[in-house]
Amino acid sequence: MTAAREACRRILRETAMSHWTLQDIPWDRFEPARVAPDILRVVKAAAMVEKNSADYATYLGNVFPDDPEFVAAARAWAEEEVQHGDALGRWAEMADPQFRFAERFEVFRRGFRIPVDSRESVRGSRSGELVARCVVEVGTSSYYTALGEATDEPVLKAICARIAADEFRHYKMFYTYLRRYVAHERPSPWHRLAVALGRIVESDDDELAYAYYAANNQGEPYDRRRCADAYAARAYRVYRPRVIERGVAMTLKAAGFRPYGRHSRILSGLARGVMGWRARRLAA
Repeated sequence: MTAAREACRRILRETAMSHWTLQDIPWDRFEPARVAPDILRVVKAAAMVEKNSADYATYLGNVFPDDPEFVAAARAWAEEEVQHGDALGRWAEMADPQFRFAERFEVFRRGFRIPVDSRESVRGSRSGELVARCVVEVGTSSYYTALGEATDEPVLKAICARIAADEFRHYKMFYTYLRRYVAHERPSPWHRLAVALGRIVESDDDELAYAYYAANNQGEPYDRRRCADAYAARAYRVYRPRVIERGVAMTLKAAGFRPYGRHSRILSGLARGVMGWRARRLAA
């Protein structure tokens, strides 16, 4: 058995041991007075995206049909992501008694679907697909860490801590499989970085924008740019420099570069500047 395969199996064992359920959340500690309206809006949108992860597991199963070990890991990943959506959706219903998570999620599903029938990765290779998955986990682990630090509401803080830990572990899982496929396909670090940057740019695509719309609209027509900006204006405010720096380091590692050093410092400064500028512009 190769060291890479043993590492993958170790990740699967860690997933089984670290599983939590909705019953582990301290729901009785909910404090409605500590709910921030802007945070509530982005939590509603995040619940939609997390709940929709089963489609991504189907897509990954199509892209990796001859790797049953990875497909099993992807299915376990998707189950945890769906649970994240259920936890966030339940909290949102407590924070806003008028919010109906199941109904809003159906609105989201009718308006946004990924191409689950694809038989090849939209990234051009399996290693590219795994780089993109790592980038997504970088974004979510950073986001829930930042959101947990920004909220004063005890139940949401507890949910975010559990989700952030899951997402960091998911990054480790996808990165472990990435190393296996990089050894076979041998993409250059610059190619992997291009895939990573491309996936970062896609954070402004229809998924988050439509999730924000489905979760928060009051009957107005969908406007992708307006909804994407409304989401970003609220989400970007919660990030602190330490979280951004860790996210940049994790992204560089997935691309095959040193996670810390000169490149990391430059990119971290650039990322902080862009996010701060955009948050100020959207707020204005």
